[in-house]
Amino acid sequence: MKFNISYPVTGGQKVIVIDDEKKVAIFYGKRMGNEVPGDDLGEEYKGYVFKVTGGNDKDGFPMKQGILVQGRVRLLMAAGHKTYRPRRKGERKRKSVRGAIVGSDIAVLALAVVKVGEKEVPGLTDEKKPRRLGPKRANKIRKLFNLKKEDDVKRYVVRREIKKEGKKVRIKAPAIQRLITDVRLRRKKIKKVETKQRRERTQKAWETYNALISQLKGRKVQEPPKVEEKKVADSKDKKPTATTKKPADVKGKTDVKPSGKPVTQPQKDVKPVPVTQTKPAQTGKPQTSTKPQKK
Repeated sequence: MKFNISYPVTGGQKVIVIDDEKKVAIFYGKRMGNEVPGDDLGEEYKGYVFKVTGGNDKDGFPMKQGILVQGRVRLLMAAGHKTYRPRRKGERKRKSVRGAIVGSDIAVLALAVVKVGEKEVPGLTDEKKPRRLGPKRANKIRKLFNLKKEDDVKRYVVRREIKKEGKKVRIKAPAIQRLITDVRLRRKKIKKVETKQRRERTQKAWETYNALISQLKGRKVQEPPKVEEKKVADSKDKKPTATTKKPADVKGKTDVKPSGKPVTQPQKDVKPVPVTQTKPAQTGKPQTSTKPQKK
């Protein structure tokens, strides 16, 4: 098994390979974040204490913190999960990851030195490697160089030189984050004044509204006159008038149209006189109707 050991104090890093199963067995069953003494790894690591920070299994699947399994599992991952980068917004995908418990299937185990032992390990604790990139945030730069708020942070930014053949030497420096400048102070002051004016404006409007309400409550408000609704009688209770009479109920009376000409209405009692007709004779000659003779 390979062990990738790092020492954060000096920035050193070293990879060692141990084939002895008895030496490796002290890490079996340990979880990510656990501390393990390194006395069994060899005499040079006597007194050292290592912390398990991660690792990969033989197929390259990384260990994931929080999965209390000694094998591999498939998890549905979304944006924000480690070991997964979504290609589209809202995308989720099921991926395989290794559990956080160390087992025999681990190929590379990452360790960090928590406590230094009796002897120094060459290539790990004896060499001090400078940081390639310095701090970027203003407060962290102040903390690194023990500065006060009055000191100019821009003068203490860690710069680095970039050299290329046939080109001029360039110097790069990170943009300081959360730096309080004159522009920032001016914007802050303007925002504070606007907030105060808005508060005063709201308070004044509230006082005006309360004064108006109290003024209206003090005097009697004239109520509008009540309008009585007319009751509509039912059709059963409604008595027929002279104009509503049907022409059939009136006998011998005439109605006048808007034109002014009288229109006579037929009476119901008068029956029409029947007209008698003679049937044609059998000879085929037409017979005339005979009137009754006077005696």
